[in-house]
Amino acid sequence: MRIVIAGGHGKIALRLTEILARRGDQAVGLVRNPDHTGDVTGAGGEAAVVDLEHTTPLELAPLLQGADAVVFAAGAGPGSGIRRKDTVDRGAAVLLADAAERAGVRRLVLLSSMGVDSAHVVTDEVFAAYLRAKAAAEEDLRGRDLDWTILRPGGLTDDPGTGRVRLEPSVEPGQVTRDDVAAVLAGLLDESATSGLVLELVQGDDLVDAAVQAAAREEPGDGSATALTEG
Repeated sequence: MRIVIAGGHGKIALRLTEILARRGDQAVGLVRNPDHTGDVTGAGGEAAVVDLEHTTPLELAPLLQGADAVVFAAGAGPGSGIRRKDTVDRGAAVLLADAAERAGVRRLVLLSSMGVDSAHVVTDEVFAAYLRAKAAAEEDLRGRDLDWTILRPGGLTDDPGTGRVRLEPSVEPGQVTRDDVAAVLAGLLDESATSGLVLELVQGDDLVDAAVQAAAREEPGDGSATALTEG
């Protein structure tokens, strides 16, 4: 498969690129900073330089041509302000979906966050803006005629992956390693039956493949969030 990853230099995106490369898929990481291309190629992927905050769907669509799927794994990141939470976590996600439609790519996996429905109870203004941006990106995607899946991980850690997770429409608050998030993303890309699902993810007891297969048997629902966590 050819997979295009928006936010290709992110910690989860680079892990996903490594997984895809190891199994023989072609990963294309979209990066804003040309200095980051080496990290993408070092992970086994192909890098394309594009600033998702300063491009258009018409300009982005050619980079998605021929892809089997696209993954939105971009984020404004720690230290960014309220404005960039909107322009990246919402605006860039909408842009990617627009470009995917133009390029004829139906499969799109959105990396979101648990707690997106809880911005109103968050006292940190920047974190609340992040949650609102993620919620708006989800709402936009759910309204599109695409084969989308939304993944909401819990609190992210850099601990080594365990290969065991809990992946369901609603789970109790918890943490999950970035290694395991990347593994679940790869599994979701393989499983088209997860289209139309909003899934929450924390560390658990189920092997990743088994968790993805079980999720594929879920009926699409509203994916109500239960926790507060920034990716």
